[in-house]
Amino acid sequence: MSAPDPSLDKLADIVVPAPVSWMPQTWGWIAVAVVAAALGAWLYLRWRREREANRYRAEAIEAIEALGSRMADAQSRAAALAAIAPIVKRAALAAWPRTEVASLTGDEWIAFLRAHSAGASLTDPVARLLGDLEYRSPDALASMSADEAKACVVAAREWIGSHRVSA
Repeated sequence: MSAPDPSLDKLADIVVPAPVSWMPQTWGWIAVAVVAAALGAWLYLRWRREREANRYRAEAIEAIEALGSRMADAQSRAAALAAIAPIVKRAALAAWPRTEVASLTGDEWIAFLRAHSAGASLTDPVARLLGDLEYRSPDALASMSADEAKACVVAAREWIGSHRVSA
């Protein structure tokens, strides 16, 4: 056997450096992390508050959407149309004080709806329909055409989704 090569005897294992720490080395990065966390918490709380403040809209639009599917059938159209006015009124009561909204009917109610509709277009026939919808007889509601009923549903949905509450 031959003698081992003298250069191999002098080799040493590779020294691996210590892993780099994930902790920031300066206080500035800690401050940035704290500010980012505070900003994130503030944005989340603001989003939650806005979502809770507009929950009545989502519930009212969901109820209106459920009525929209019943407008094609003449049998269920009268009951569905009769349910639109209370949904719109409940949405208004959720957004404004009861003393300001609860007693409104007819032309005053239509003026209120028009004054607070940001993007909803209430045409005169639809406005008249929404104004006295709750006072019409079931026979009168059943005799309405499907197009008139759908226009009423669309107007109610648009008003609920787009009305603006003054501060």
